[in-house]
Amino acid sequence: MPDIPTARRTALVIGGSTAGMLAASVLAGRFHEVTVLEADRLPAGPEPRRGLPQARHAHLLWSGGVAALEELLPGVTGELTARGAGLIGVMRDLVSKAPSGQWFRRFDDSRHHMIVCSRDLLDAVIRADVLARRRITLLDGTRVAGLAGDRHRVTGVQVPDGPDGRLTTLHADLVIDASGRGSQADNWLRALGHAPVEERVVDAGVAYASRVYAAPCSTETLRYPVVNVQADPRDAPGRGGIVVPIEGDRWLVTLSGTRGGRPTADPDEFEHFALTGLKDPVIGRLIGLAKPLTDPVTTRSTANRRRYYEKAGTWPEGFAVLGDAVAGYNPVYGHGLSVAAQSVIALGRVVDRYGPTAPGTARRIQRAVARPVGNAWNLAVGQDAYYPGAAPQPPTRVERLLTAYVDKAVAAGSANPHALRGLLDVMSLKSPPARLFAPDMLWHITTGPRRQPLPAPPLTDRERNAVGLD
Repeated sequence: MPDIPTARRTALVIGGSTAGMLAASVLAGRFHEVTVLEADRLPAGPEPRRGLPQARHAHLLWSGGVAALEELLPGVTGELTARGAGLIGVMRDLVSKAPSGQWFRRFDDSRHHMIVCSRDLLDAVIRADVLARRRITLLDGTRVAGLAGDRHRVTGVQVPDGPDGRLTTLHADLVIDASGRGSQADNWLRALGHAPVEERVVDAGVAYASRVYAAPCSTETLRYPVVNVQADPRDAPGRGGIVVPIEGDRWLVTLSGTRGGRPTADPDEFEHFALTGLKDPVIGRLIGLAKPLTDPVTTRSTANRRRYYEKAGTWPEGFAVLGDAVAGYNPVYGHGLSVAAQSVIALGRVVDRYGPTAPGTARRIQRAVARPVGNAWNLAVGQDAYYPGAAPQPPTRVERLLTAYVDKAVAAGSANPHALRGLLDVMSLKSPPARLFAPDMLWHITTGPRRQPLPAPPLTDRERNAVGLD
């Protein structure tokens, strides 16, 4: 842990999200006092949070995020697995159908892993770890009304003080906005005299419906794989689904669909959608053998939205933005949590190198955060931009080229495990997209050996027998 400077330094983190908690953990080693301001009342344990409706749907933490999370909170992976989360091998424990229709082969010698559990458990474990640390204070039920300071430096935040609506100022040397998709950072910066920040939205119109099932008792003796049927953006409406085994011997099942093919909250329609709406009925057949524990819940807040703070012409000292407040992604890609963790690592490295209050540190943080954000953004937008009505502008030339190349990599990966490993290096956010253009990948994608396409989901005999599949 870096030495705390002799001059007393304080930091404020707006938002008790995963990004906010991780940011607080990093800042606690660099500041004397860190306060997390959260608008909602946070639960004591793994319970739903009102301000996070997307938490009811499936979340995956890819290996890039697992590594970043473990770096930030050593031992957290073991704590999660001790409480029922799964640390699964990709592709050993993943059955996945590509958007273009091929089933990926499974193999044991994976170098990538995922954490699979409910979002409630993930958040609760991270929250408990962070809030147990010295120098960190939580003020939940506290909504930030704006920034304090001027155009040149942010000196804190304004919060309501009492029932009459009066505002009081909480002072800090550094303010981090990790308040999520609903961030008001752009408006706050305008109020200080800065120009509007460039923003891009790619909205495929995806709706999610999720339901929790009791896993069939016959699966208790084996860890059942994640089963994923991906949507095809070139065949609208794009419909997909995923079965994620989570803690408590349960399955979290999320179905998705774009405009003209969205799932609903009707319990009677949920299984029918899975059986008839997807490119393969395997998810419908699986849940037909399981007992539902909840009614379906739906969400339509799934747009990819990026704010290019790193390109701002002017930027105040003492303020930076992280997590979904910078870029929120269609949850189907499972990249948001991983990007948040990687962005917090970037935050810590900048503060260590330049000092927490040195001139230019805040802008350097924003530019460093843009790197992991950009890697995930290009992968997500390259797919979603092809849905009708997703964006007022068509995909850029670079996005079209990258998407076409990724499609070739996916096709090669379904028939060649070596190509799939390289593709997973990128999809897991362990390597930048340039990995796809390495000499070995170019060879595997263009001329490497191919196996025949799989005719059915690559479930083992034991996995099929456990759920009664023919």
